[in-house]
Amino acid sequence: MTNNNSDLTFFTNKDGQSLLDRFKATLADTQLFDVLVGYFRSSGFYQLYEAIETIQKTRILVGLGIDEESYRTINQYHPQTVIDFESHSNAKKQFQDNLIEEIEDSQEVDQRLEIGLRKFIEFLQADCVDPGLDKNQGGNGSKLEIKAYPSRNIHAKVYIGRFRPEDRDYGFVITGSSNFSYSGLVANREFNVELRQRRDVEFALEQFEDLWKDSVDISAEFIDAVQKKTWLNDTITPYELYLKLIYEYMQEDINLQNKIDTFLPEGFMKLRYQEQAVIQALKKLEEYNGVFLADVVGLGKTFITAQLLQQIRAGILVICPPVLKDYWEESLLSFRVPAQVESLGKLEHILRRGLDRFDYVVIDEAHRFRNEATQSYADLLDICRGKKVILVTATPLNNTIEDIFAQLKLFQAPKNSTIPGIPNLERFFNRLKKRFANLEKGDPEYRQVITEVSKEIREKILKHVMVRRTRSDVTSHFEDDMKSQNLVFPEMEDPQKIVYHFEGRVESIFNRTIQLFQEFFYARYIPLLYYVGKKRLSEFEKQQQRNVGGFMKSILVKRLESSFYAFKKSIDRFVVSYEQFIQMFKTGNVYISKKINVYELLNNDDIETLEKYVEEERAQKYDAKDFNEKFLADLQHDLEALQKVRELWRDVDEDPKLDQFIHDLNGNRTLKNKKIVVFTESKESGEYLYENLQPHLPGKVMFFSSQGGMREKDAVIKPSRARDLIKENYDPTQKEQTDDIQVLITTDVLAEGINLHRANILINYDLPWNPTRVLQRAGRINRLGTQHTRIFIFNFFPTTQSDEHLGLERNITNKIQMFHDILGEDAKYLSDGEEIGSQELFDTLNNKKVYTGEDEEGDSELKYLDMMRKIRDEQPELFERIKKLPKKARSGFRKEGIAADQLITFFRLGKLKKFYRNRNDKS
Repeated sequence: MTNNNSDLTFFTNKDGQSLLDRFKATLADTQLFDVLVGYFRSSGFYQLYEAIETIQKTRILVGLGIDEESYRTINQYHPQTVIDFESHSNAKKQFQDNLIEEIEDSQEVDQRLEIGLRKFIEFLQADCVDPGLDKNQGGNGSKLEIKAYPSRNIHAKVYIGRFRPEDRDYGFVITGSSNFSYSGLVANREFNVELRQRRDVEFALEQFEDLWKDSVDISAEFIDAVQKKTWLNDTITPYELYLKLIYEYMQEDINLQNKIDTFLPEGFMKLRYQEQAVIQALKKLEEYNGVFLADVVGLGKTFITAQLLQQIRAGILVICPPVLKDYWEESLLSFRVPAQVESLGKLEHILRRGLDRFDYVVIDEAHRFRNEATQSYADLLDICRGKKVILVTATPLNNTIEDIFAQLKLFQAPKNSTIPGIPNLERFFNRLKKRFANLEKGDPEYRQVITEVSKEIREKILKHVMVRRTRSDVTSHFEDDMKSQNLVFPEMEDPQKIVYHFEGRVESIFNRTIQLFQEFFYARYIPLLYYVGKKRLSEFEKQQQRNVGGFMKSILVKRLESSFYAFKKSIDRFVVSYEQFIQMFKTGNVYISKKINVYELLNNDDIETLEKYVEEERAQKYDAKDFNEKFLADLQHDLEALQKVRELWRDVDEDPKLDQFIHDLNGNRTLKNKKIVVFTESKESGEYLYENLQPHLPGKVMFFSSQGGMREKDAVIKPSRARDLIKENYDPTQKEQTDDIQVLITTDVLAEGINLHRANILINYDLPWNPTRVLQRAGRINRLGTQHTRIFIFNFFPTTQSDEHLGLERNITNKIQMFHDILGEDAKYLSDGEEIGSQELFDTLNNKKVYTGEDEEGDSELKYLDMMRKIRDEQPELFERIKKLPKKARSGFRKEGIAADQLITFFRLGKLKKFYRNRNDKS
């Protein structure tokens, strides 16, 4: 064998010995070319079409390797032909998938295939140069023919060439491992041999002719398939392509079931918006192993959850706040849902009993588990591991974006997420957190970052895993159903401030108090920060100390803003606490707890419980000599300051805030003689209000906290009986109703899971630490089924003096604005400066600008979904044609210079619809 490639006998596609190169050299002198292969691919034809163009006649006989699309084409025109693909179906599918991926992902291959396929069709349709020659071959008169052998036993790869009569050689036959494809001709390591003896060529030709005469001509079918069933189809109208794009983008939603079977207890309306939530939640739950059911307060999340659970045939565990356990058990029983309901305070108990019988976990008021640095969160994480998780909360974001991240981790692996485009949630949220670094909350840039970060979380994360509708969503998209059910939502009036001032002697005392607090060290509550002993403190332990210190630093000013009565009580407790701690220190021992969790304890309905817990929690013993000298000095400094504050307020008996409240109750037309709910964070402030309002509204005032109720004669009513009394007076769904109470004063123990919407006026006597408590409070009166047409919210904001020290108004306003930006709201709760609006997170059809880029009213993805479903139901023939069109196509848009693989991007960016509209194409 020589080194001349044209004289090679063996071809391995290695070191310049490619079969493609040999063909190009040999086919230049070939008159007739016959190909017998198991696998034929157009990528191979592209490599050879220039060489084949000079050949008078080419015949291609395809065996087993005809792809499934070609098989369906053959069977459509020749149903009597049976081709068995079963034995190699897996291999064929893998090869076909690879080819599709190659076509769709590579623009270069895309162009090659188009050239190759178009040349193939051109040759099929061209006449043979020498009709007489073709007739002798039994041909159909065309330059190129392709047939399929209707059997699965052809595995040969044979290429037969015959030279012109004047040539000194008869022809050649090449056989071996190479299929008629790019891989076979160039890329793969192959082994082929070329034979030149006439008898070898004639033997191969004889075998070919025997198979050829029994084969099915698929030339016409090949042309039909390529021109009408691939992306080379030039007959697709722009309108059809437009619909095809929408179909491909939304097909899961288009084909998603529209109806579900639900059982509704007597008296419950069948509401389409609730049914829609169930359908979407099922889809998200299946795709991502978890879903947020996060409709705004008052739309019936419990009932939506119950209908969702009706669709599930598996073990269900429901975890809820203790006060809602009976409510959940009653609701699920009414909806005929078998489930185990447990209190969120019994997580360790749940773990001990085992979790094997549960496949789904429902977590009501899931926002309570927003802080990962708690034992309860760790327990819940263990409970949810390997389960499908349903998080029920109207307020998943309370303070920071980490609230969302913590809840996501209950069903998504933080470093191996299944959320599209976000494989690493931890990296995603860390990147967003860094954007807030070095920014003050008062900076305009801080507000801008809130908007940008909120949008990114909403569009990249929440749209996939959250079902959330505002009242405006429901009113807008389910208007017909609302009207048919005679269902209306009340109008939320802009919140109003109740303004009061500290003047004269009270102002002077207040300012002196704030001055003393600014010099306060709060040393009693941060002892480990003074520790210099041998035990090494973790950063977590230090942070826990700072958390408690920060909380106690704010609590005094916040108590002063709540009520003078509560403030005096707190000062008394602080003095006693410091005296006892200093006495303990002087005995030589210090007992300190390292397990205080401020965030979890703040969920209690009164601060006194938290203060007591700080004092009494089991603690570790430390030696007093292991604290630096500054510790005792700072403790004594703080005690002296507290004693001065106590003395300042000892004789103060006036209260401008209370006076203003009583004045408005009697003089404000909106409030006078109306049913009202008043919220306060402080149990002591609630008791104080109750005692001072009773003389003005004898027998018409009630106070409620976790310890029970107060009504008349200051007798304490047990919690269960007090709740029943409240329901009779405030819950319109109760069969037995009374109207004895005009003003209900309560702590945040009633901010969740109870109906109070016989009232339509809410007063926040003080603002909560957690801004979303404001939303939850409002949700007690702004509920589905209220008979009121208007809802009113009144807020007592901190005085200017106290807010300068506390910064509460700015802080709570920023947080609630972030909530609006990420999740959307349809009402203002704190001030008329809030920016609200729906983010349309009720399914994958999100904010209309996200995908369509359109500003037109109602031009959202929901509109496209409804349009496609209408075509499916009313124009089934068009719908079926759209489904069968290739995913990629070059039609009228080709003339405008838009590549096929850009069209989906165009649709997502909103450019396609604008482009389509601007073309003035009436179709």
